[in-house]
Amino acid sequence: MTLQNVLVIGNGGREFAIAKKLKQSPKVDHVYCAPGNVGMPTVGVEPVAIEELDFAGLIKFAQEHQVAWTFVGPEDALVTGIVDEFQTAGLKIFGPNARAAQLEGSKEYALSFMNKYGVPTAKHLAFENEAEALTHVADFGFPVVLKLDGLAGGKGVVIASDQADAEATIKEMFADHTGRLVIEECLVGPEYSMFVLIENGDYQILPMAQDHKRAYDGDKGPNTGGMGAYSPLPQLSEFDRQRMVEEVVEPSVKGLVDGEYDYHGILYIGLMLTEDGPKVIEYNVRLGDPETQVILPRLATNLFDLVDACVNDQPLPEVVEKEDAVLGVVVASKGYPQKPVKNQALGKFPVAGNITVDYANVAGSLADLHGAGGRLLMVIATASDLKQAQQDVYAYLDQLEEPECFWRQDIGEKAFNDVWPEIS
Repeated sequence: MTLQNVLVIGNGGREFAIAKKLKQSPKVDHVYCAPGNVGMPTVGVEPVAIEELDFAGLIKFAQEHQVAWTFVGPEDALVTGIVDEFQTAGLKIFGPNARAAQLEGSKEYALSFMNKYGVPTAKHLAFENEAEALTHVADFGFPVVLKLDGLAGGKGVVIASDQADAEATIKEMFADHTGRLVIEECLVGPEYSMFVLIENGDYQILPMAQDHKRAYDGDKGPNTGGMGAYSPLPQLSEFDRQRMVEEVVEPSVKGLVDGEYDYHGILYIGLMLTEDGPKVIEYNVRLGDPETQVILPRLATNLFDLVDACVNDQPLPEVVEKEDAVLGVVVASKGYPQKPVKNQALGKFPVAGNITVDYANVAGSLADLHGAGGRLLMVIATASDLKQAQQDVYAYLDQLEEPECFWRQDIGEKAFNDVWPEIS
């Protein structure tokens, strides 16, 4: 058997987890990650100093290093058209093309797709100017959800509690950003992340996870890119999961086929389980961060085999999940997400027993590690059940002295008692 070289695009914790999982495959020789981060050599992954939007440089590298295919991690590269560029160069790549990536690149486009193909979602309208948005915001009741139309790194969503809050937020959004604003009714219920690997009309569902978007305990504070996650979801019944598949996944996949999107990649469906059934909060066209870091360790199926089948239009292998529970907590810079501290000394993060560390926004070297702002790394535990995984993660974190960092203390609590109703 000839071992394959693969390339991962991106530099965060998600890409760390993807590259690490691919490196574990017996069919893989080299795993390159561009640009990668300083922690990746700890799992045998080679960082490559090429930025994720340098498509010409990435294509040249893939050609020169006999890369079998490329796995795209971040949404920016997908929306900008990396898949189209690679395919034009005759290279295989895992991810949707630029047209399909509009499902994440534009919230209005995604909502129009859902309306067209019968995918349940919140009531919504899009506005191109401040005056119209201010006039109609009260039509949706309060609290109300305000979303910037374009990419915002998971932070372009505000839940306004009342009229005054909504009006102030609308004025701020139109002052700071160009483009349209989407106003949605506020859905209530637990939120779940479903990841569907799609090869045109064929699909497989990866392990599910629950993310924690708010910065602070009890789902307080501003939205972030995600402060922690866990998998599996013991509180989600098989009945409700099946409803998600039938009412959300299947019409979404059928819409991609009927719309001739030629979709080859991940469709990440953010779901709210409301009293009226599952409804879609948003589509993303790639794996989520930090959910990737907890779902891939639970994947018994060889990730290389899944992606290789997809990019070569072969039947997808069945996804098999491990029984293990995985829980991870993000260590973030103090001040994140508004004004994160940078360049703080972090020390060392030893890996022991069932604890692993997925590095993200870090700089320097492992011997002299510094923060580079935002979400720095994720501490992850794998155990026989979620309660044990949770205890092990926090026992590890309690030993750390990181005065210029913070992390949530309640990741996983919703698996045991859903004490905080989510709104989105």
